[in-house]
Amino acid sequence: MAITLKRYSIGIGDRFGREGQAQLEAIIRAKKVGIDLDPVWNKSYREHTIIGTSPKDVRQEANAAVKAKAYKGNYFVDADHIGLKNVDHFIEYCDFFTIDVADFIGATPDPDQIDQFVRAHQDLCGHIDLPGLDGPIMIRPADVRRVAGRFLCAIQEAARIYRHILAKKGSKGFVVEVSMDEADQAQGPVELLLILAGLADEGVPVQTIAPRFSGRFNKGVDYVGDLSIFERQFRQGVAAVAFAQGRFALPEGLKLSVHSGSDKFSLYPIIRSVLQESGAGLHIKTAGTTWLEELVCLAQAGGEGLEIARYIYAQALGQMEQLCRPYATVVDIDPTQLPSAAEVNSWPPSRLVAALRHEPGSAQFNPHMRQLVHVAYKCAAELGKRFLDALDANRTAISEAVTYNLLERHIKAVFPASS
Repeated sequence: MAITLKRYSIGIGDRFGREGQAQLEAIIRAKKVGIDLDPVWNKSYREHTIIGTSPKDVRQEANAAVKAKAYKGNYFVDADHIGLKNVDHFIEYCDFFTIDVADFIGATPDPDQIDQFVRAHQDLCGHIDLPGLDGPIMIRPADVRRVAGRFLCAIQEAARIYRHILAKKGSKGFVVEVSMDEADQAQGPVELLLILAGLADEGVPVQTIAPRFSGRFNKGVDYVGDLSIFERQFRQGVAAVAFAQGRFALPEGLKLSVHSGSDKFSLYPIIRSVLQESGAGLHIKTAGTTWLEELVCLAQAGGEGLEIARYIYAQALGQMEQLCRPYATVVDIDPTQLPSAAEVNSWPPSRLVAALRHEPGSAQFNPHMRQLVHVAYKCAAELGKRFLDALDANRTAISEAVTYNLLERHIKAVFPASS
């Protein structure tokens, strides 16, 4: 049984499983202003391993939030960035699977399979008019062969993982996302169109696809890159997805997914405008900012909360290389811009809050500190009960901040309301 996402959906991961109700409150309030979207709680195997949680914990959090808020809409739990080696941990509890095949891009396929792919898609060669673009794109036979040589192994791996999940879940429906965003090169409309053709060949009912865009999508800070290039690539991606859905009989509602989408404030007006003009859908992941809201609120509270925030920053400084290694493609930290732990310990709460809270244009905001703290949730996890008790002690302030951040700074900025 197929499950179809709404036109809009949002990844709302929660490192420590405390903010489900606050996140869902943002979804409920969004609907009241005409923005109807599906919440997707996402958490990766890496995050589970670092914190010591399991996919069952995420399912329980989502179910509990839905019950507490009397929420009536669809909601999902995402096995985020999984592969064959770890997908079995998620199958029982998840109904959304982000199949990450970036590591297979560039692997060498069998030459006969490349030839077969080229023959199967000769009909795509020539000029193709994509909806919403000013002019056609051109696909040459050499392009088909090039894309097959670079992406066919990744397509085949996505199919293997999908079939594995299908065999385990049987008739229970689930959403399939294919992620290629951690590749080293952006994928243009030709690549995206042919990737989707290959997924259709393999029978993968992909509902969202996360391509690599140009520029830097660093964790918890704004986009770094040429906005005009991103706008062109995003428009082309939307157009390619719309064409592919009908041409290859892929699931209705197929849409782009933007990963590391939190705090990309300079991109949101572009994305919102394209969605409004095209009528396209979007999935965007904003997971890590929830943890940052928690820490900022602890710092703001003073006392024990401030001490915890200072301690975590000091620990992060000492473990920076280790903490950043798994996130090398999505953090860009200049160590010379990081104040010492001693200096931070001398700051009043307001100064630390200003350094960590992402307020565009603020002279005191420090994006290098914010990125480091973003990947330092391991240090909070190691505090165990002390950290969790501090979250509970500051529940009202944290809940309000999480809801505000998700609703006002992300949902309303990204998604146009229905007319």
